[in-house]
Amino acid sequence: MDRTTSVSAPTARDAVAKPSPHVRRWAWAVLLTHIVFTASWLLAAAWQGPRYNVFSQTISDMYADGAPGAWFLIIVFTLSGLALVVFARASLWPRLRQGGTPAKAAVLLLALSIFGLGDLLSPFEREGCPIAARGCTSDLQTATFGGALDAVLSTLGVVALIAAGFCLASATKRVPGWSDYTRATRRATIAMIVLFVLDGATQSIGLSGMFERLIALAGAVAIITLARIVLRTTAPRGAEESNGSSGLRS
Repeated sequence: MDRTTSVSAPTARDAVAKPSPHVRRWAWAVLLTHIVFTASWLLAAAWQGPRYNVFSQTISDMYADGAPGAWFLIIVFTLSGLALVVFARASLWPRLRQGGTPAKAAVLLLALSIFGLGDLLSPFEREGCPIAARGCTSDLQTATFGGALDAVLSTLGVVALIAAGFCLASATKRVPGWSDYTRATRRATIAMIVLFVLDGATQSIGLSGMFERLIALAGAVAIITLARIVLRTTAPRGAEESNGSSGLRS
């Protein structure tokens, strides 16, 4: 056997595994920002005052006009949204390009989702008042432009996220190295539908805030997982083999 030829001959796998540095850079960015995103809304409930209830009151309440420490969440959410929008274009699209139309739809819908455009526009989506404030009502919250925009983008943004999940599941079947994630992607999307329905159904019994948090947590975990897949499938060959031997490639 010609040893030189066997070592130097490029394979299809090698051709796929040479992405632009931007692919990994933005995968890391979206992974880290969504860890901070999750920690931020978990911690922010601690300084909302005694009238705030995490089971019945939403995350949006914590950065409404007049809410304590609102700009902390606004900054974190805006950066998280920006990271996801750029990640979708600069990292996810190059990896899923072979998925064709479903891949294009998945990338676009993810960028337009509640975690992308929805979070990016957080400075413009401030409700009129926090419901924990005396005299504040749900009508007053949505009476402002920011409150109305938040209500619309929150609903449409979750719908876009769900649609992105189904498109992503379809795209991964066509992309080498991604087909193992198709079933898990579909299951995660169905779970998001269940949470979305429960969020709407429980508003009258004071549990909407809890289900909104579950949606935020599930979505952040899904995005972090997606970033990890991009990092795993673009790792240098030696590092990838090391991950595989340590059980990371289950």
